[in-house]
Amino acid sequence: QVQLVESGGGLVQPGGSLRLSCVASGSRFYVHNMGWYCQTPGKERELVALIGRDGGTNYTDSVKGRFTISRVNGKNTVYLQMDNLEPEDTAVYYCYANLWFGGRRDDYWGQGTQVTVSS
Repeated sequence: QVQLVESGGGLVQPGGSLRLSCVASGSRFYVHNMGWYCQTPGKERELVALIGRDGGTNYTDSVKGRFTISRVNGKNTVYLQMDNLEPEDTAVYYCYANLWFGGRRDDYWGQGTQVTVSS
């Protein structure tokens, strides 16, 4: 069994910062891509940022220059540094990992963490 556990969400004022963390835990697994998605009520989950094992990154346009994704492969951990937050960033943020476990490669998701940007 592999689980993704997130932390770091909360309430912040516009212009503030938050740092999300996510660790993949379990045994006998190998993580490929990791990333973050977000979802607001009535909308589909959408990509925020992805990072490969080699450190290559991909960001959605609305967060470029404000958010930074990083990872520590040896700890199976991914981070999302969120700076200059805007009210439009308010959403539930989900950790994502594409990984090998039990002889197959699948997508895994965390439980979600709420980020609220409001004055």
